[in-house]
Amino acid sequence: MAIVSKKSQQQDDRIIASSSTEDKDANEFSLRPKSMSEYIGQSEVKKNLSVFIEAAKKRGDPLEHVLFHGPPGLGKTTLANILSKEMNVNIKTTAGPALEKQGDLAAILTNLKPNDILFIDEIHRLKAPVEEILYSAMEDFCLDIVIGKGPAARSMRLSLPKFTLVGATTKLSMLSSPLRDRFGNLIKLEFYKEDEIEQILERSSAIFGLTINDDACVRLAQSSRRTPRIANRLLKRVRDFATVYGDSDTINSAIVEQALAALGVDQLGLDNTDRQILHTIADKFRGGPVGLNTIAAATNEEQNTVEDIYEPYLLQLGFLERTPRGRVVTDRAYKHLGLVAPSQQTMLIAENQ
Repeated sequence: MAIVSKKSQQQDDRIIASSSTEDKDANEFSLRPKSMSEYIGQSEVKKNLSVFIEAAKKRGDPLEHVLFHGPPGLGKTTLANILSKEMNVNIKTTAGPALEKQGDLAAILTNLKPNDILFIDEIHRLKAPVEEILYSAMEDFCLDIVIGKGPAARSMRLSLPKFTLVGATTKLSMLSSPLRDRFGNLIKLEFYKEDEIEQILERSSAIFGLTINDDACVRLAQSSRRTPRIANRLLKRVRDFATVYGDSDTINSAIVEQALAALGVDQLGLDNTDRQILHTIADKFRGGPVGLNTIAAATNEEQNTVEDIYEPYLLQLGFLERTPRGRVVTDRAYKHLGLVAPSQQTMLIAENQ
């Protein structure tokens, strides 16, 4: 495996030999803002974080532990990196599933420097034994480890430098209360407004060296589910279509419509799977109620995928309702799909009689 990686690296070095290509590759990875002033949206979050950062810097203390929670793609990782820039400290990044043993986390903690930031993405997926050693690390900045086994085992406490733990989770309810309560700052990220998504698209276009028309920008923002990650992903795909079918340096409404139609994304950001879920409930189960496991089986999707990825946005749009008996498609969803809602069908039958 190491030999393959080395060859791949050598090939990459040859491919990106020209300076113009290097600049473009650098642009690809510079979409994330580097400071609070560059970060668009989440105004209340930025305002509060700026106060916390300034207070910590004036006192010479590390920033109190921070937990970011909210749907995926809203900027939790970006904010963690901005915190390290604003505090002028190093950041160590890992993920909950990657920390399999207590020793994995202990190795990271003992290598931190004073005031450093440890960022754990998907922190709700930490294993219980690994999570438990975080308690003393977060509160007392020490690490309790057990040396040896059986009767000869003994406990040892190691001092740690004062650090800041920044966690990110899409499922706050899956965090245990002891861990959640040890965070001094619990910060929820909300979905963005459309005008904020438009600003993000304009910024990203400028980084890519593209000119995006106002109408094209509005159309892309409408289809981005109010999520920056999706907005940037759609912009990259539209750029591909512009390179092949249009002017590679200009994004206009025509090329946006062509790209979104090819991708199966409509004006509200619904894709083929979203519409399949709605059609399944509306057509096969007469609008519901229908259980989540039945929806997953009928659409050939994993139950967790339906619940975590697709359902939240449909609920946000008011296209789905959760009831004790299952999911129900709303009249608003029927109208968007161009179908006649059951309530309207009953009215039409009554009128004809």
